Amino acid sequence: MPVLDDAPRGGARTMAEEIIPLVEETMTVDKRRVITGRVRVQTVTDTLEELAHANVQRETVEVTRVPIDKVVETAPEIRTEGDVTIVPVLEEVLVVEKRLVLKEELHIRRRVESETVEVPVTLRKQRAIIKRVDPDDLGPEGPATYPAT
Repeated sequence: MPVLDDAPRGGARTMAEEIIPLVEETMTVDKRRVITGRVRVQTVTDTLEELAHANVQRETVEVTRVPIDKVVETAPEIRTEGDVTIVPVLEEVLVVEKRLVLKEELHIRRRVESETVEVPVTLRKQRAIIKRVDPDDLGPEGPATYPAT
C-alpha cells in the first residue's frame, strides 16, 4: 500500500513502499494403521452318519427247456413271443436217411426286480468358530491371528 511521506510543500511528492508478508497455513493428512482388535477363526469338521437310499435293479434270466422231438425240414428261426425269446436246439440224427429233428426249445424270460437298499454313509461338514481377541492379549498364537478390518 502506498504511503505518502512528508515532502516539501512546493516540491515533488515521493512515495514510500512498505512490504507486508503474507502467511498461509497448509495441512497434510496422514493415515496409519491401528489394530483395534484381532479375530481368531477356527474350523471344525463334524461327521454324522446317514443312510443313503437308492433303488437298484437286478435282471435275472430264467431258462426253461421244452422238449419237442419233432422232425423238421429246415431249422426254425430264433423268435420272440411276448417277453419270451425262443431259441431252437437242433440235432442231426443218423437213420437210413438223414432227418432234422427239433429236440427242444429254450424259452428265455427276462425278469426285472427292484430293491431299495440302505447303505451307511459318513458325511463331513465344516463350520467356522470366530472369536474376537483383545489386542493386548495376543497369547502364544500371536501370528496365527489376523487383524480385524
